[in-house]
Amino acid sequence: MSHEFRMPDIGEGLTEAEIVAWLVSVGDAVTVGQPVVEVETAKTTVEITATHAGTIDRLMGSVGDTVNVGDVLFVVGGGEADGPPDAAPDIDRGDATHPADVATSLTASSGTGSVHVRATPAVRRLADSLGVDLASLEGTGPGGAITRDDVERVSGGGSGERLEPLTATRRAIAAHMAESWSTIPHVTVQGDIRAEALLEARTSDDGGPLPVEALVAKSVMPLLSRYREFNASFRGSTVAYRDAVHMGFAVDTEAGLMVVVVKDAHSLSVRDLATEFERLATAAINGTVTPSEVTGQTFTVSNIGALGGGHGTPIIPMGTSAILSIGRASPTPIVEDGEVAIGLVAPIDLSYDHRIIDGALGQRFLADLMTSLEVLA
Repeated sequence: MSHEFRMPDIGEGLTEAEIVAWLVSVGDAVTVGQPVVEVETAKTTVEITATHAGTIDRLMGSVGDTVNVGDVLFVVGGGEADGPPDAAPDIDRGDATHPADVATSLTASSGTGSVHVRATPAVRRLADSLGVDLASLEGTGPGGAITRDDVERVSGGGSGERLEPLTATRRAIAAHMAESWSTIPHVTVQGDIRAEALLEARTSDDGGPLPVEALVAKSVMPLLSRYREFNASFRGSTVAYRDAVHMGFAVDTEAGLMVVVVKDAHSLSVRDLATEFERLATAAINGTVTPSEVTGQTFTVSNIGALGGGHGTPIIPMGTSAILSIGRASPTPIVEDGEVAIGLVAPIDLSYDHRIIDGALGQRFLADLMTSLEVLA
């Protein structure tokens, strides 16, 4: 008997994933708990492990394929199941569907009539997304099959462009940004703070330097109790006000901008908040963050100053009502007691949902936060 393993439901409302890498080959022996395939969801990258020991009979997809929850990922032959009894039901070997990484021959039309094209389903989808006519290509793969490289080589049409389909993460980011911008009426208010106290507070803790994000978040949290609208979400004709603060922090990763979430941040000390933020940021950069660690934020802080940024107009994450960004502190001419002096000044920007938050309330929130940050000790 063979055992088929299907794409599991990993929670957080995710229904599909993209195959990033196969960690085994057909014919390899696997043990229970051994990683078999790496998939990328809209939130993170996850390793799928074997729940049965045996030999890999089938790999049911190619790198770049999108698989839905419930789709067969791989088939293991022989061995006994040591995992959950319902994780991979027994099937007859003959019932397994053909692997998606096998090139099939289909008829396609060209300017000179019908021709047979050999390509995997993944390559066919890639060609379709890039507007490449498979019938016009000469395959360099086994048996003349058209490969991903063959498609990508001509996708620019000789113009010097290279067209590449979006990854699952990038597609999710694009969809999220477009939905937020088209759904939420954004208002952004801006200010500049004296940053000497903030930068001094970074090194005043015995546990070592604190990240700016943690200090800013700690100053924000009392205001979220006072101004409930900033820890809320617009839902049709109602507004959901939250008591708990799940603080989101924007992290720059190779896969794109990712927001990691410190749950119940309001109950943490600034040191514990910093420790948890740094742990999650490292996991996001390394691609090991879990879906639950990148969802559920109620307010977001973005330190664009870490990348040299100044003022900006941050986009509000869906399901929240506001986002704060802080830019890089730099020496700036200021007036003190009628005299011009040089002080450290950092730009700060607050975007909020105008359906919930009026302009006066937005200005008051920002003014109170600026005062709090300037006297931070």
